[in-house]
Amino acid sequence: MKNVAIIFILFIMSAVSGCATQEYNTATGKEDIIFVDTQKEVNMGKSIAESIEKSKEIKLDPDPLMTERVNEVGQRIASISGRKEVSYTFRVIDKDDVNAFALPGGYVFVFKGLVDKVSKDDELAAVIAHEIAHVVAKHSIKRLQGGVGYNILQILMAVTGAGRPDAGRIDAAFGQLIMSYSREDEALADKLAIKYLKEAGYDPWAVVSLLKKLQEADKTEPIRPYTSYRSHPYVADRIRMVKQELAGEVDFSDYMNKGIE
Repeated sequence: MKNVAIIFILFIMSAVSGCATQEYNTATGKEDIIFVDTQKEVNMGKSIAESIEKSKEIKLDPDPLMTERVNEVGQRIASISGRKEVSYTFRVIDKDDVNAFALPGGYVFVFKGLVDKVSKDDELAAVIAHEIAHVVAKHSIKRLQGGVGYNILQILMAVTGAGRPDAGRIDAAFGQLIMSYSREDEALADKLAIKYLKEAGYDPWAVVSLLKKLQEADKTEPIRPYTSYRSHPYVADRIRMVKQELAGEVDFSDYMNKGIE
């Protein structure tokens, strides 16, 4: 991941050197101040994605049918998403982790373990819709703008070996910068996922069944490498919010599960 981090730092430095623009965010319905234009965002995501795919630590799944399935569902969701200026790319990582993440510019990675975990395309669509929502809302770009100084320092320390003995965990610093979202970001991504599923003809309640599977996986799965990519905390809270969004109410069992992750 060292080369990934170095490339990413260079793109950050070039990206934030540009002029700020005020853009309408289709995800929030508000005007945002953005320092990174779409082309720079896409270039950034492309370079990071290429570095990940060439990394010795990460291998793409060799099954073309699995990749085709993910891409087919992904493109169906992307076609109705709020950012038509971005071309989305979908990849499957050959790891048993039950997780997924999105890079700037529309690069979405889903772990094989998550594809195996979902029982139907509606749940796979829920995974991908959530990640596309992060791209539409420009959550990673906003995090980059908000915490660029501190996180670049973290990554540089990891690359140079300075600081704590575990500073070599470049993937942890990298993951913290790009794949870790706030509760507000996650709530918005879930809300948009529901919207995208409805518009694409999938069952929006698949978001709930997916989240329950993620909750169960958190309880039973051992801690694996790449834990820095585990970017979706507070699953019980998310289940309650999604049910509220879908039905306008939650049941007693949701309150009993409060705080249990």
